[in-house]
Amino acid sequence: MSFRRPRIAIIGAGHTGATIALMVAQKEMGDIVLVDVPELENTAKGKALDILQAGPIEKSNVQVTATSRYEEIAHADIVVITAGIARKPGMTREDLIHTNASIIRTVSEQIKYYAPASYIIVLSNPVDAMTYVCLETTGFPKNRVMGQSGILDTARFNTFIAQALQLAVEDISSFVLGGHGDEMVPLVRYTYVGGIPVEKLLPQTQIEQLVERTRKGGGEIIELLGNGSAYYAPAAAIVRMMEAIVKDQRKVMPIITYLQGEYQVNNACIGVPVVLGGNGIESVIELNLNEEEQKAFNHSVHQVYRTLSYIK
Repeated sequence: MSFRRPRIAIIGAGHTGATIALMVAQKEMGDIVLVDVPELENTAKGKALDILQAGPIEKSNVQVTATSRYEEIAHADIVVITAGIARKPGMTREDLIHTNASIIRTVSEQIKYYAPASYIIVLSNPVDAMTYVCLETTGFPKNRVMGQSGILDTARFNTFIAQALQLAVEDISSFVLGGHGDEMVPLVRYTYVGGIPVEKLLPQTQIEQLVERTRKGGGEIIELLGNGSAYYAPAAAIVRMMEAIVKDQRKVMPIITYLQGEYQVNNACIGVPVVLGGNGIESVIELNLNEEEQKAFNHSVHQVYRTLSYIK
């Protein structure tokens, strides 16, 4: 009986892409191909070889390669897009959006041609808009194109709550909805600590501080690093999504998906809770938001529409 390991393509072999590749290899989730531009091909190949040589130590038996040729992503089961540029001094938000949208369109066209049956996970920023561009360019069904943000934002919120209470982080459960930015919506009413509402354990003022820190979580890391942005936690979030698909786990998690009326949103990709499994996004879970939560969510959605307007 023949068996083919899942084939995983990672577009962009920078810090995040390489970290995703290492985590995927350690978990033996599939064979990996890193793809980067021709001028960075040797750098990508060096990282791939380094990860491959960690295999005997980690007891991980997968193949890791790198290339600048999109032909080598043929038959990929999952494609992760980390490609794009960071905002540079003097660059407007509109410039960044147009530049990255152009990159995502080019990458998406290659994926559509060489890996037409793949599931795509987008990480490139602004990720809500870039997920929409990828979906529109590939023409794939909406269950096969998704963006990562909610898992990362939720992880940050859970981390801060666990630190405040000095409790195990796995005891914290919550949801962060909306766009991946300062307007994201951590749902305090749906946040529990070992099944106990967080509002029973922390004062409201402290909860508000943790919500605000979560919204600024990416910026806090950028400021501390001085050069660059977060990549360990974003990589872990991507791998968590991939694992749910590869293992058909049917996990409930907040990710960016295309909405057609859910949460009163049409024709946009927004972070909401979904069931993620072997068929990708299998369903959207609509939470019952109160008036204040719906208002905050609508504001976040408005900012995503505003970003999309630059592209359209």
